[in-house]
Amino acid sequence: MSRLKQKYQEEVVPSLMAEYDYTNPMQVPRLEKVVINIGLGEAIRDSRALEAASQQVAAISGQRPVITRAKKSIAGFRLRTGMPIGMKVTLRGKRMLDFLDKLINVALPRIRDFRGVPNEAFDGRGNYTVGIKEQIVFPEIEYDKIDKIRGLEVSIITTARSDEEGKRLLQLLGMPFSRQ
Repeated sequence: MSRLKQKYQEEVVPSLMAEYDYTNPMQVPRLEKVVINIGLGEAIRDSRALEAASQQVAAISGQRPVITRAKKSIAGFRLRTGMPIGMKVTLRGKRMLDFLDKLINVALPRIRDFRGVPNEAFDGRGNYTVGIKEQIVFPEIEYDKIDKIRGLEVSIITTARSDEEGKRLLQLLGMPFSRQ
């Protein structure tokens, strides 16, 4: 059993049950999935960017990414329908918990001048998205072997009904929110 799952069962569930007056442990919000997304606008000009980013996302997540394609043509960007413009990975179960544990305890503290993740990045339904400016904060990425610094977006999808419940769930799991 992963550290995060054990922490959820032993600390988070009892705490949230008391805080929100849940009568059944199944009512307590839980993590559903984590989606890692990278937008690759440069893939229009450089096809090698897709391959390099794909290897990095696979190393970070432990799963091969799916390429996302343009839905519309935009002449100003020289973009046509169906061209690859990004990639994403959806993690569930053990891989999700392992990734979140690594994100909270290893990657986020390695960010320069890190003062916590923003409080405002909730979507109104208890889901949270955090943007990471550099993929090199993850220990699997070797600085010498990267071709370009890329940002990525990590969306944490929960079963919480409100932002307040979602934030409390993530706080109890160890997500370092900023003090503001």
